[in-house]
Amino acid sequence: MKDSSTPDAQAQILAQISAELQLRPAQIAAAIELLDGGATVAFIARYRKEATGGMSDEHLRNLEQRLGYLRELAQRRAQVLRSITQQGKLTPALEAAIAAATQKQELEDIYLPYKPRVITRAQKARDAGLAPLADALSGDPALDPLHTAQGFVRPEKSEDGADFTTAQACLDGARDILVERWAEDAALVGPLRTWLWGCGLLRATLREGKQDTGANFRDYFDYAEPIARVPSHRALAVFRGRAQDILDVSLQLPEASAAGVLNAPQQRIAAHAGWAHRGRAADDWLQRCVQWAWRVKLSLSLERELFGQLREQAEAQAISVFGANLRDLLLAAPAGPKVVMGLDPGIRTGVKVAVTDSTGKLLDTATIYPHEPRRDWEGSLHRLAALCGRHGVRVIAIGNGTASRETTKLAGELARQHPELALTQVVVSEAGASVYSASEIASRELPDTDVSLRGAVSIARRIQDPLAELVKIDPKSIGVGQYQHDVDQAQLARRLDAVVEDCVNHVGVDINTASPPLLARVAGLNTRIAEQIVRLRDTAGAFRNRRQLLDVPGLGPRTFEQAAGFLRIRDGDNPLDCSGVHPESYPLVERILAAAGQPIQVMMGNANALKALRAEQFVDPATGIFTVRDVLAELEKPGRDPRPEFKVATLDDALQSIKDLRPGMKLEGTVTNVAAFGAFVDLGVHCDGLVHVSQLADRFIKDAAEVVKVGDVVKVTVLEVDVGRDRIALSMRSRPAEAGTTPRAAPRGGQAKPPARTAQPAAASAMAQAFARLGKGRG
Repeated sequence: MKDSSTPDAQAQILAQISAELQLRPAQIAAAIELLDGGATVAFIARYRKEATGGMSDEHLRNLEQRLGYLRELAQRRAQVLRSITQQGKLTPALEAAIAAATQKQELEDIYLPYKPRVITRAQKARDAGLAPLADALSGDPALDPLHTAQGFVRPEKSEDGADFTTAQACLDGARDILVERWAEDAALVGPLRTWLWGCGLLRATLREGKQDTGANFRDYFDYAEPIARVPSHRALAVFRGRAQDILDVSLQLPEASAAGVLNAPQQRIAAHAGWAHRGRAADDWLQRCVQWAWRVKLSLSLERELFGQLREQAEAQAISVFGANLRDLLLAAPAGPKVVMGLDPGIRTGVKVAVTDSTGKLLDTATIYPHEPRRDWEGSLHRLAALCGRHGVRVIAIGNGTASRETTKLAGELARQHPELALTQVVVSEAGASVYSASEIASRELPDTDVSLRGAVSIARRIQDPLAELVKIDPKSIGVGQYQHDVDQAQLARRLDAVVEDCVNHVGVDINTASPPLLARVAGLNTRIAEQIVRLRDTAGAFRNRRQLLDVPGLGPRTFEQAAGFLRIRDGDNPLDCSGVHPESYPLVERILAAAGQPIQVMMGNANALKALRAEQFVDPATGIFTVRDVLAELEKPGRDPRPEFKVATLDDALQSIKDLRPGMKLEGTVTNVAAFGAFVDLGVHCDGLVHVSQLADRFIKDAAEVVKVGDVVKVTVLEVDVGRDRIALSMRSRPAEAGTTPRAAPRGGQAKPPARTAQPAAASAMAQAFARLGKGRG
């Protein structure tokens, strides 16, 4: 028997992952050894390329996830083998089938007939000796069922209460035996499930009396689509409608291949049993057995399994979209070390103001009341101008919530009245700012600042460094995902944590300015060690070199190895400590400097001198070509921030609300969310517009992520405005006048067309449907 710890099981897992990821077994084995040894994905991807053959962090994340699944499968396989062996029913053929199973569902299908369970009606019938009756009638349909059953009638009920005192009761027991036998036959159930997945339709209809309360699901009041081709957002919308008792959802069967009383799945059951109706004595009874097997046993279980499979795939896609959007948001361009004024808009409660210095330290706060009911516009302008002048503010960051447009107008007037301030104004997503304000992290960072003002601080810091600020907030509160509350929360959390970790380590962290939440995301570190780093920094002063990290309580050599390369020390003792060169490669740098005959100060950033060196000349048994090339690249651009250049969308001051929009307007906006069906764009009018996937480009686009990402500044044309439902349809195509035509993919020979629920919608109509899929525009 195999479990995940046996050499055979490990070899099987290694071979399977190698084939799936199309990587050499040696690469997979090395990566698994490193992961099992406690190395982080970020560390392996960056500093162990020789061992893994240059596997990316994405490859390693996929490997880590797949390895966990296959190890669970191996453990379950060992449990199944032990159970069947203890029952004395394990045969060489059965053991081979169990060993060949590559999916958990396939393994459970094989195990089903042997799984310990409560006594079923079929078991009672077998205990009563009715298995020969079932075998006789299925083997020879010419036998008369009632006459044959007479030989199995028992004089009285059995001790377990089973009543087989009549011929009809015996026939019912024989039927139960056949039905259970078929329903637990992996050779039938597996192919039947696969066939239904390929041919079945996901069907949704409106529940009676739910017309008004279910308005957001109107696109699914009469909906059907091949289950295998249902996109993630539609699947989750349908399941959400069912959960809210708005929709009835079912699996619609394909048409039967031939006329008759058996439907298509029943025909396949009959074919598997080797039976066909030929007018023999037992054929009617066998037909009822086949119908009963589908209706009572298989239809409900297979529908449940297929819906589970669809939900699992849809959730995986939604989580992937959430992760991609989060990555783009975290890696958005930072404004850098500028003095920033953050404005958290409000009407009745006023606009909260916070000014932060170039490092994010809070300098000043205020509350102004330019809007209803006080309408102190001039007083607010005077207060803001004084704050800007006093602290040297260069950027004004405005939250995109209630009163954002009115507050943006205020900031614009301030800039016009005081050109000497050279102000730049930016509208920022304030998603999660209120969560941060009330968090323990905010209480520690801003203990003397009122909770209502902390949101403005967060808004200001998001402009300076989005990554450093957003890591303080639960990723699920940042608002860049679709249907985030409908997916598996544990899987979502794991994926988002991995994204945050990858982003932090991709950029690197300044150890002398980083907050504990940011430090805790560095490879090898955790919250406790991060707090110890900050505590030592506060008491002993700034770190001068990376080796001083070993003075941090709880940070030993192993943790140092994982974290050191991702931590930066600016203006320290060693210029390399401000780069991505790992301390273990400092001897390599010494060899490079010796070969060039130049000191480190001359070589760092000297592209011409570095390109004159051949990487191969520095390769030795301890240092591979991957490491040499990475070190040379890092020396060429030491400490380079991989994030893009900071830029902002230019909003039209004349547009205050959705009512000001007109079809044909050409505007600039910022992408706030990306889903498979399109991208949402903030135009500064309180509700985001949607660029449907058909309007993203002049060519066919399957997924919006091919064209845009969160944070992109884009130019759009307004196609349609629905004020009543707060919906804006936009286009990024060069000729938006052709919005009614949708770029299509070239047809592939033999591919079936999608189901025609309605005619292909015009772009604006398609966008309206996409809005409906997200309820109020967001999942």
